[in-house]
Amino acid sequence: MAAPSRPQFVLFGSSIVQMSYNVGGWGAILADLYARKIGAKKCRWILISIQIVDDDTELLILLFAEILYWMADFVLRGYSGWNTRMALQVLDQVFPKDAAVQPSLVVVYFGGNDATKAHPSGLGAHVPLPEFVENMRKIIDHIKSLSDKTRVICLSSPPVNEAKIREIFGNALDDQARTNEGCRIYSEALVELCQEMDVEAINLWTAIQQRDDWANSSFIDGIHLSADGCKIVVKEILKVLKKVDWEPSLYWLSMPAEFPEDSPYYVVGPDGKTTINVTGHICTWQKEWLNI
Repeated sequence: MAAPSRPQFVLFGSSIVQMSYNVGGWGAILADLYARKIGAKKCRWILISIQIVDDDTELLILLFAEILYWMADFVLRGYSGWNTRMALQVLDQVFPKDAAVQPSLVVVYFGGNDATKAHPSGLGAHVPLPEFVENMRKIIDHIKSLSDKTRVICLSSPPVNEAKIREIFGNALDDQARTNEGCRIYSEALVELCQEMDVEAINLWTAIQQRDDWANSSFIDGIHLSADGCKIVVKEILKVLKKVDWEPSLYWLSMPAEFPEDSPYYVVGPDGKTTINVTGHICTWQKEWLNI
């Protein structure tokens, strides 16, 4: 069998991206859905952000990374604590224009850290709104310039549960506070920029708050997304990929499978004479994503 090529999907952003491969994370769910999917370009899985707590944790994380490498073709570029200023500093390294393989899709998330309150010292993650917008413009322009087939989806700042943040962090973050109103302002600014630049944007601030219990169900600490919150991100990304008129399609159910040929080495069927090709099998846990 000739080796087919796969599209390269890059997830680029701050902690919402870095943590997206936790159990139940939105990156992990997408990687599972796109296992064996092929397209116009070859890609690979890279896991670069891990934290070793003890020997047992190290073994678990390394094994998990090996499984993901075998199953899915995503590139993780998540950097906890980063703002758009930091992203611009590494843009050419993360997305070199002379790379042999350019991504088919880049999902970008920045804004939550930029939207934090400005610290009196001048230090910290805050980036003034006009600068944030221009930084995102530069990031989007760079990614779009990588190839004619490189697509971009921007995720806006999700809401935050301010009460939960205070409960967990106490007063430690008061002088660098995150507010739901601040997230709204930065979220809407990004969506407006994407409309101007003809780029797909997902308004997470609005999408997550569609649930009545969003404040308690969507976060693990008032900031970072829980499994329920991550499912909302997956749903919104799949909705975009299904509706857009991109050629080739990057929607998981529209993409061909890798090595779909029948084989005598598959499980033998009930007739005892033929085998069952399981290439297109939809697993039980994937079925909730069929009717987006």
